[in-house]
Amino acid sequence: MKSDARIYNFSAGPAVQPVPVLRQAQRDLLALPGVGMSVLEISHRSPAFEDILARAEADLRRVAGIPDDYAVLFLHGGASTQFSMVPMNLLAPGATADYVLTGSWSEKAAREARRVGNVNVAATTKPEAFRRIPRQDELRLTPDAAYVHYTSNNTIFGTQWRTPPDVGAAPLVSDASSDILSRPLHVARHGLIYAGAQKNLGPAGVTLVIIRRDLLDRSPADLATMLNYTTHVEGRSLYNTPSVFSIYVLGLVVKWVDDQGGVDAMARLSARKASALYAEIDRTGFYRGTAEPDSRSLMNVTFRLADEHLERRFIEEATTAGLDGLGGHRSVRGMRASIYNAFPEAGVAALVDFMREFERRKG
Repeated sequence: MKSDARIYNFSAGPAVQPVPVLRQAQRDLLALPGVGMSVLEISHRSPAFEDILARAEADLRRVAGIPDDYAVLFLHGGASTQFSMVPMNLLAPGATADYVLTGSWSEKAAREARRVGNVNVAATTKPEAFRRIPRQDELRLTPDAAYVHYTSNNTIFGTQWRTPPDVGAAPLVSDASSDILSRPLHVARHGLIYAGAQKNLGPAGVTLVIIRRDLLDRSPADLATMLNYTTHVEGRSLYNTPSVFSIYVLGLVVKWVDDQGGVDAMARLSARKASALYAEIDRTGFYRGTAEPDSRSLMNVTFRLADEHLERRFIEEATTAGLDGLGGHRSVRGMRASIYNAFPEAGVAALVDFMREFERRKG
């Protein structure tokens, strides 16, 4: 399908952006109001960007409920770099970090942490193909763990923690890349939260880190400068040239979330969209959800058909109908509908209609 019209983008990331944000970015692309230069051209040391950065942080603190004793950083490298930075800064020699494994990304995070120090797998649902989130009573936590790491939403397997796990006094670390700002963040229950922007926060190129300030004391003095959280806190995310455009758009997205009613409104919207899709998946048995019902993600709805040939036909025909990005991750195949904050309810309705028509013809 080739058209200048916008289609429905179900991609897992980089993902759909709010249309009002895209329109404002388009207006500002040639020249920021009062600046006379494109946002792509301004210096990261300029007053114009200082204002963009300050407003983005202030709005994010308000919308996400980030307390003053937490630092907010806008970094490079994606969540994958955080897989290394977290243990480099928080895992002291001889200490142990606990990791809860619920999918590919948490496995990769644990793998990087093992390069730094001791890792205990506190729980894993890999033997069950990551179809569910571990129960609280399944967690085998290390006494005095340096921290406990979990991935709040699992894009590949379509599972999501309903609430953060209870880990006692250990700092809780969350990879919230794929569901941040889709519901209340519970910042005070965490020591550190990180998130790549390219799903719910804006375009690829910037990674958000929220860290409790007392944890900065753990960063080794001899740690490489760019991998030390203290460097970026002291430099106010300006130690090196930040991703200026990505931070600018992130600020617009946070303001858009605020204008919609904040994270509580986003949570209600997410529940409505996901409920509509899961109801269709469960309606007759023609479609089969891959995640256990009590672990189902509100961001990434994963499902299968009777055979892979039928799944390929579904994806091809959906793409032709303007429903793009419905193929599952290459490691698991099947179908995946990613319905992040900016994804419209009309797109969900269009997918439900397509699913019913496809079943009528192929069922």
